[in-house]
Amino acid sequence: MKYYISQFIFSAKDADAATLQTGRDLLMALAGDAGFESFEETPEGVNGYIRQDLYDKAALDAALAAFPLPGIDIIYKVEAAPDEDWNAAWEEAGFEPIVIQDQCIIHDTKHQPEGTPYPIDITIDARQAFGTGTHETTRMVVAQLLRHVGKDAHMLDCGCGTGVLAIVAAKKGAKRVVAYDIDEWSVENTRHNAAINHVDDNVEVLHGDVHVLSHVNGLFDVVAANINRNVIVADLPSIKEAMAHDATLILSGFFVEDGFTVSEKAGELGLSLVDAISENNWCCLVFK
Repeated sequence: MKYYISQFIFSAKDADAATLQTGRDLLMALAGDAGFESFEETPEGVNGYIRQDLYDKAALDAALAAFPLPGIDIIYKVEAAPDEDWNAAWEEAGFEPIVIQDQCIIHDTKHQPEGTPYPIDITIDARQAFGTGTHETTRMVVAQLLRHVGKDAHMLDCGCGTGVLAIVAAKKGAKRVVAYDIDEWSVENTRHNAAINHVDDNVEVLHGDVHVLSHVNGLFDVVAANINRNVIVADLPSIKEAMAHDATLILSGFFVEDGFTVSEKAGELGLSLVDAISENNWCCLVFK
């Protein structure tokens, strides 16, 4: 999948560090509304990544025109992201193990856990894909999967990234797990991680967007989607069609202020909100 990288540079007079951080948070929320999928903070502002086929300059300009923080001006330039592993430096460093609810530990191949074993031990070898457990949204969704995935459940992971959610479900006892992602790197990374976690026998990984569900047989008891808000809203009708009676839907990847938009769309489809969690302004919603 080809990506653009946009360098958003702040021009600010008399802005302190707290104001600049608020500006970064607001910029990421607005650019996310315009289709940007991931961000990294820089000393000058923020770098954002968006699929080339989704880039809409008019939508981005309209979003930035609504920037609500006086005293900060934003300029940006967009260029094609190198067709290489632009996450390589982070991957080389790895990440420290993350423990979720004293039930699950997520670690990479460089940082093996020490001490008492956890019931669910997951190794993630991240390769240009999102989902290691270090991000708030991943941790919140994993916590909900630990709660809602039962033995012999059928689970669907929409936009699987590294495959961590699918792997959690499989290790929690799910009988069948289907995962899909539009990004080729993510599909291969999920397959790789499923194999090194010894759950590749019951984790099926598909390449494509939500339309791949038209070729998937059966319904799912638990569905998780940790992706861009706009993608979630657009895909919800198809996701709803894949849900079994009384199924649980876990959604994240968006800010608290976007929760109403997601809930409103879910309500139109007959889904009921049963739980809402937030961490550092990131939101996770659970529907039945």
